[in-house]
Amino acid sequence: MAEKCGWAGPEDIYIKYHDHEWGVPQYDGRLLWQMLVLESFQAGLSWIIILRRRESFFQAFEGLDPNVIATWGEVEVKKLLIDKGIIRHRGKIEATLSNAKAWQKIEAEGGFSNLLWGAVDGQPIQNNWHHLQDVPAETVISLKLSAQLKAEGFRFCGPKTVYALMQAAGLVNDHLVECPAHAKVRRLAGVKSG
Repeated sequence: MAEKCGWAGPEDIYIKYHDHEWGVPQYDGRLLWQMLVLESFQAGLSWIIILRRRESFFQAFEGLDPNVIATWGEVEVKKLLIDKGIIRHRGKIEATLSNAKAWQKIEAEGGFSNLLWGAVDGQPIQNNWHHLQDVPAETVISLKLSAQLKAEGFRFCGPKTVYALMQAAGLVNDHLVECPAHAKVRRLAGVKSG
């Protein structure tokens, strides 16, 4: 029987995330922004911490609506800093507010989804890893995309965070080849086997 990617488990919430979300190509600009927000809060932490608090993030940040968050200021930052349901990191919270404004600008000028997917020429990269230790933490593409996002005013979006977003949002298929999700994600990306 094929094995799942080694990082997925043992908690049910982690297994469900791996099986049904991670690596599935996403094209909605707002959803991609929400994913980047969560990845930026994850920096320096384990993803399971964010996964357990994801619902709280959506509640605290009013559905992670960038159009709402772009209007926030110090009053909302102080409120978030006492919210035990999220990661209370001032820098990451303030970055989320400024990133919402940056997202609005990009969305108006051509779309956040187009910017991200343009980094992979609109097609998910299909990797063929057999061992977790072979999967990179960042790539040349994530370095370039990180620099592009920073030039657009984004913060807390280094190349490792950007690569984590690329993996989660299906810009790259980094499920191990032996993992049943690899073939599923490959099909969802419209790539034929063989």
